[in-house]
Amino acid sequence: QVQLVESGGGLVQAGGSLRLSCAASRSGFSIYVMGWYRQAPGKQHELVARITSERSTDYADSVKGRFTISRDNAKNTVYLQMNSLKPEDTAVYYCSALIGSRNYWGQGTQVTVSS
Repeated sequence: QVQLVESGGGLVQAGGSLRLSCAASRSGFSIYVMGWYRQAPGKQHELVARITSERSTDYADSVKGRFTISRDNAKNTVYLQMNSLKPEDTAVYYCSALIGSRNYWGQGTQVTVSS
């Protein structure tokens, strides 16, 4: 089992920035594939960004150039820096850890972007 605890969500005006953090409770963090997903009301759960143990990254087209995912293995933490936020970025953001074939999820953190 691994617990993921997210923080950093909140309310921000369009054009603003937020940084989300996700801390993992279990050792071995450096080998996990970590990701951020989001779900907006009435919309499907979608991948926002992902980072491998080698720090290879993938981003949804809608956030490329605005969001940056990073990880600090010494702190068992993954970050999502979100810049130039838009109202359509409003959603609950979830941290995930892929360990072997199993995905673990955090409880989610709300991000609201006002226009």
